[in-house]
Amino acid sequence: MVYDVIIIGSGPAGLTAAIYATRASLRTLVIAGVKWGGQLQLTSLVENYPGFPEGIQGPDLMTAMRKQAEHHGAEIIGKDLVKADFTARPFKISVADATHEAKSVIIASGADARWLGVPGEEEKIGRGVSSCATCDSAFFKEKQVIVVGGGDSAMEEALVLAKSSSKVTVVHRKDEFRASQIMQDRVKNHPKIEILFNSEITEVMGAIKVEKVKILNNKTKETTEMPIDGVFVAIGHIPNSKVFEGIETDEQGYIKVRDHFLTNIEGVFVAGDVHDRKYRQAVTAAGFGSAAALEAERWLGSQNL
Repeated sequence: MVYDVIIIGSGPAGLTAAIYATRASLRTLVIAGVKWGGQLQLTSLVENYPGFPEGIQGPDLMTAMRKQAEHHGAEIIGKDLVKADFTARPFKISVADATHEAKSVIIASGADARWLGVPGEEEKIGRGVSSCATCDSAFFKEKQVIVVGGGDSAMEEALVLAKSSSKVTVVHRKDEFRASQIMQDRVKNHPKIEILFNSEITEVMGAIKVEKVKILNNKTKETTEMPIDGVFVAIGHIPNSKVFEGIETDEQGYIKVRDHFLTNIEGVFVAGDVHDRKYRQAVTAAGFGSAAALEAERWLGSQNL
């Protein structure tokens, strides 16, 4: 069987694309992955997704999206992509035990936050450890938080958090930021932001949620403990694009987008965080997913497929 569209990824972009594709009567398969649902599966309360005045738990939102896609007829398999062959048509998309064929493909594989990899961090994601100030700053109103990083993203996170938190400490392992000068100046001149250069978090501590961190001064080798309510890691994201041979990416691995959400290969579209280095929000990913599905439908029609 040849599918009209195979969607690779099951976060907000992928599942929204599936909803739009199936409602357009396209035979649709979603390669969801063993760990389906994207980064929202690691998020607790989501308060900025439209339609939920009291907020919704991230996993609950993804479950609702999945049920909606399945309700409209999408087939969803919980297996990881092994290979995507775009050298011949129909395209061949392989998981561990099967290869599926498609007239078109939407890549919505997302991006993973780059974490510190220190003790106590992973189990406290969603319990004081975050990679998105825009998503979670409301939970830290009048509290003290740390931002880890030295680029523009870290500066942006610090400035967002400074609007509501009582104090923001930027922790950077080097002796100067790599961020643009204008962003550096905004952070350095902000009365609620303190900067610790030559410093690294070596452990995130707390019984259930974040309570304090260990910080190493990598010049003096002195270790101190700092009481803190939240840790925002802003050291970059890793787009999940390496598996897609022949698909053009930029220097950081984000898939390059041409007009109408096309990649460099005709019939292969892209949506969500795997191409979006700027916004990285659930609602924008969903919007990109709907657009990619609409464009795939139009392309299939134009090709009489």
